[in-house]
Amino acid sequence: MEAYYGVAAIAGICVVVLIMGMLKQKSAGLAVAFVLRALAGAAGICIVNEALESQGIAVAAGINPVSLLTVGTLGISGFALIYAILFYRLL
Repeated sequence: MEAYYGVAAIAGICVVVLIMGMLKQKSAGLAVAFVLRALAGAAGICIVNEALESQGIAVAAGINPVSLLTVGTLGISGFALIYAILFYRLL
């Protein structure tokens, strides 16, 4: 279990270093936009999950790296895609 935390810490440090390098380049605007879309998407997923639960609809999207990558890359259309896939599976 301790080895897992070590690997996770090293991976996290690598990601931070890569983000710092991106922020020094001209692609900083793209990185910031991606992070903001991913954060807004995570908040939107939480809100929609709560709203659907209060209505008694058994559909809930998880907040995980794949959903954040989808929403961060595609924006609102990625958000709609996640819920469209979930509702399609419900059929």
